[in-house]
Amino acid sequence: MANPKQFCTFFLNGLYFGVEVTHVQEVLRHQPMTRVPLAPATVQGLINLRGQILTAIDLRRRLELPARTGERLPMNVVVRTADGAVSLLVDEIGDVVEIQEDIFERPPETLRGVARDLVRGVYKLKERLLLVLDTEKTANCN
Repeated sequence: MANPKQFCTFFLNGLYFGVEVTHVQEVLRHQPMTRVPLAPATVQGLINLRGQILTAIDLRRRLELPARTGERLPMNVVVRTADGAVSLLVDEIGDVVEIQEDIFERPPETLRGVARDLVRGVYKLKERLLLVLDTEKTANCN
């Protein structure tokens, strides 16, 4: 049996995503943001996290999913990348799950568009599919 990996999970447009816990700095409720003129459409704004300025990326836009509707505010999954910490805006935070590495599979052929590049692979869990994001690629909005 392979070594287990831990993932911080979250929901986005009804889909179940995860990033490796080792890449997560922290998870936060909605934070006030400052808009950035002329920034890419995926950049929702900047947040001040205890004096550290972070770029907040709208993960729905980044993955080309429908825009968030209603009054529900996004949550923040702050991830560490080679270029520094970045906040990924998600719909809802899930749990930290531990999964055996040997059930990891390549992204399904049905995955299209930019998501094909950003999803490293999947884990077929009993109740749903966990899509594992590549944090480095996802945080790079250029």
